[in-house]
Amino acid sequence: MPDIVNTEQAQAWNGPEGVHWARNQDRWNAVNGGFDEPLLDAARITATDRVLDLGCGSGQTTRLAALRAPRGHALGLDLSGPMLTEAQARAEREGVANVAFVQGDAQTHDFGAASFDVAISRYGVMFYADPEAAFGNIGRALRPGGRLAFVCPADARLNDWVAAMESLRGIVPAGDFGQPGLPGMFSLAVPDRVRAILTTAGFTGIAVDRAQAYGTWGQGAEDAADFLLSTGPGRHLMEQAGAADQARARDTLTAHLRAYETADGTVRLRSTSWLVTASVPVT
Repeated sequence: MPDIVNTEQAQAWNGPEGVHWARNQDRWNAVNGGFDEPLLDAARITATDRVLDLGCGSGQTTRLAALRAPRGHALGLDLSGPMLTEAQARAEREGVANVAFVQGDAQTHDFGAASFDVAISRYGVMFYADPEAAFGNIGRALRPGGRLAFVCPADARLNDWVAAMESLRGIVPAGDFGQPGLPGMFSLAVPDRVRAILTTAGFTGIAVDRAQAYGTWGQGAEDAADFLLSTGPGRHLMEQAGAADQARARDTLTAHLRAYETADGTVRLRSTSWLVTASVPVT
């Protein structure tokens, strides 16, 4: 593995969590894909752009960015070896040639100064132990006038999947789902913190806009419940319960998700995020 300073996250994403996401990349793209087009539109990718995809995971947004830059190139960066293996395999199967992937830590990775025109991320920038260092490093990787666009979760209470998991309170020790300011899914949920971090990192023209999308979490409530309980938060909750409470939790979550079944039986949940854009000053 390359030099990594964000060791706690590296361990998680090269362990069960990374394996889970790699194995379930199509399901996660069905959950989060509603943000792809708004993100890429906000990035204003041109045919010749050099694109950096941060926390690229299994590479869906990297490949989509590469297709928008047919005479350019897209590089996906992630901590997770399992997901990058899937990303490379999918790019080869889809015949996307102007794309590459590298394992590394955005806080320290040597991208080369002014090597990219635009940096993007779909849910990949919330896990930095030192976000100021990470975004400072990303800013140096962008050319003067280069653009940054990313999507990160807004307040946990505005996300239907969180409400679904909180239906389990009293059965399993649900706790909370992350605190703003700490590395994790909701670390950038407060817009003023996002603006402060990016300003410190040297970005200007910072905009933080609310974006919502509905994702498909399963084919029916039982399937969606199984999937939610297989995620990192779900596994954490179930590991703290005995067999009887696990069964009760599964039944309760399935019942909660019945209300979200559509006419064709799929379960669709709303996600609320921030769509953040900024740029590097022209010097």
